[in-house]
Amino acid sequence: MAVPTLASGDALADCLRSLESQTFGDFEVVVIDNSGGGRAQISSGRVRAIANPRNVGFGAAVNQALRASQAPYLATLNDDAMADPRWLEALVASAEAEPRAGMFASQVRLSAAALDSAGMLIAADGSSKQRGHGEPPAAFGEACEVLCPSGSAALYRRAMLDQIGAFDESFFLYCEDTDLGLRARWAGWECRYVPGAIVEHRYSHSAGAASLLKAYYVERNRLFTVVKNFPLRALLRAPGAALARYFWHTMSLFSGRGKASEFRASGRSPAWLPLLALRAHAAALLSLPRLLRERRRIVRSRRIAASQFEELLARHAIRVRQVAAL
Repeated sequence: MAVPTLASGDALADCLRSLESQTFGDFEVVVIDNSGGGRAQISSGRVRAIANPRNVGFGAAVNQALRASQAPYLATLNDDAMADPRWLEALVASAEAEPRAGMFASQVRLSAAALDSAGMLIAADGSSKQRGHGEPPAAFGEACEVLCPSGSAALYRRAMLDQIGAFDESFFLYCEDTDLGLRARWAGWECRYVPGAIVEHRYSHSAGAASLLKAYYVERNRLFTVVKNFPLRALLRAPGAALARYFWHTMSLFSGRGKASEFRASGRSPAWLPLLALRAHAAALLSLPRLLRERRRIVRSRRIAASQFEELLARHAIRVRQVAAL
């Protein structure tokens, strides 16, 4: 199990205590300390620590844990999340019962009354959002197929990762779970939502709910995801959908809802947002040769047709207006 951390402290201690109480006992925890200062304090014999000299990002940290283990499954858990005692038991039971599934999504809660994530949804511009975010957990009590899991609390089959590759380390922060999920879907793997795998998540504890850092990486990595993974027709539609989302973000400044409004409420000028979008597009353009190479590799190894992938995106879609409002 991989637990990347930056802040350490009480949140990490609570997270590790929740893992000590798991009813499923055959696992090891690898804490990847990205603080650059060796701040992670480990007191459990079940836990190994990898201390990086700098922050290598979420995906690279998880990949370090994967390389350090030969376990048939890789679980990921944010350092600001606390797992229910039956979390791993429920995930592994689903994995054993569903051999065609390579990914398993948890029921991630903000509180007893509101969800953070029950899997992921994707918009026409490549923006990904948590399924069920802010809704009552009781409304998501049935196991089902979902697009992909949120990396904040997930289980991945090693056989799948060996086939498609691990997390794309160039993403650094955000959207790497969506990219991995889409690559897996191209390869024919399914994803199951496991409602009994419950985790409580202190939302955006590590990087802030609305920050310059988050706004930049989310937008840049959305572009990375689209170029790498979207079928041609969906790729051509994505810029128009992005313009529509920018419009609804602007409208949200007047309604007082959504990330743009939250950004302003945090004391930052909304004028930063178009500048960050331009910077993100410039970064994606510079990375285009690599992204196209990755796209060709995905196309060569795909197990489903582009039309099937488009149906998959449509089944698990969220409107860009909803993305702007969340």
